[in-house]
Amino acid sequence: MDDNTNTPTDTQQLPTTICAFTDAHAARDADAALDLLGPQAVISDVGESFSGEAALRRFISEAGAEFTYTDEITGVGRDGDTWVVSHHLEGDFPGGKADLDYRFALDGDRIAQLDIVLG
Repeated sequence: MDDNTNTPTDTQQLPTTICAFTDAHAARDADAALDLLGPQAVISDVGESFSGEAALRRFISEAGAEFTYTDEITGVGRDGDTWVVSHHLEGDFPGGKADLDYRFALDGDRIAQLDIVLG
């Protein structure tokens, strides 16, 4: 990530679409999250990809639901045209802690691609 455009946790610089998706994803509100995705959107979560309404709905509703954890945004920035939102998770999942980067590619005001990778 380009450190020149990275501010620790200033989510105010994020496009409204990304803020709304982050809130919907945290609430497991699949309808709200799906409304923010483009028609050909793909979400990749640590190497596993999801596309199509049914798979995306299942991912948003179920990913990590079996665990209890906290999620803190630790950084916000740009990597070229990609918005990067860094998260620190702690909970009862294997390993107990994880740092993830949510890498958003937008197409207009919709999310075209979301890659969730280990930070």
